[in-house]
Amino acid sequence: MQTLLIVDGHAYAYRAFHAIRSLSSPQGSPTNAIYGFVKMLEKIRQAILPEYVTVIWDGGMDAGRLAMLPEYKSHRPEMPGDLRLQLDEIVKYLQAAGLASECRDGVEADDLIASLAVSGVAAGLRVLIASSDKDFMQLVSAQVGLINPGDKTGEIWTAKHVQNKADVEPHQVVDWLALTGDAVDNIAGVPGVGAKTAAKLLKEFGTISALYERLGEVSSDKLRESLSQSAEIVRRNVRMVQLKSDLPVNTMLSEALVKLPDGRRLRELYQQWGFKGLLASLPEPLRENQTILL
Repeated sequence: MQTLLIVDGHAYAYRAFHAIRSLSSPQGSPTNAIYGFVKMLEKIRQAILPEYVTVIWDGGMDAGRLAMLPEYKSHRPEMPGDLRLQLDEIVKYLQAAGLASECRDGVEADDLIASLAVSGVAAGLRVLIASSDKDFMQLVSAQVGLINPGDKTGEIWTAKHVQNKADVEPHQVVDWLALTGDAVDNIAGVPGVGAKTAAKLLKEFGTISALYERLGEVSSDKLRESLSQSAEIVRRNVRMVQLKSDLPVNTMLSEALVKLPDGRRLRELYQQWGFKGLLASLPEPLRENQTILL
């Protein structure tokens, strides 16, 4: 089975930016995010050797989610200026390396990733999503795994890992998040319901729908009252955290097929950025019809 690797672009760029605090080109431009991104992507590719690769970038917040919750993600700080300067340069690297990337205005990366993952599974591919975003746990299946950069074991996350992390099955993750809320996205959950309580409720009732149908069976008066008063919030949260998997991505799959790298362009970029080690790793001279492992 061939493999499609989908990389959460902004997540990895942020991680690279904060992992390497000081690095600049001979001209003085910041290059820490570029270098860290290239090295992390290189490590993943060497580990799994995917035939298809694409990096998905965030194109803004979903209008529907903002309509439901105007304060959605409103507390997030602005992207650091030095990081913003490097994003276009990372895209230049991807183009030279023969790797696809995609950004759509007004489309959240999570939704585009979910849609592409579903399309990849339908095409008979094994899909691996590289991101630390817990929302992607809802997509895990026999054909879809996660690569969590925060997991130093390097294991591909399966349903077992989701169970260990959240104490629920992948198909229950949406309901779990709807009950707990998501502080990262500024989504409030049910007061008094944390991760453990939410998991316990889903173990007992299976789904949010069943929970509210049988709300009288919740033994704690305080918890039952909190759930009752938060019913509309929970239903809204389900719509907020459910990833969209029906966006048009037909051409993206074919474009994700890894192409031969442009060695001359890679050499130019590495020289421009002052990446001596990466430059030295390129064959000398690198012919246009030569394949390299990045």
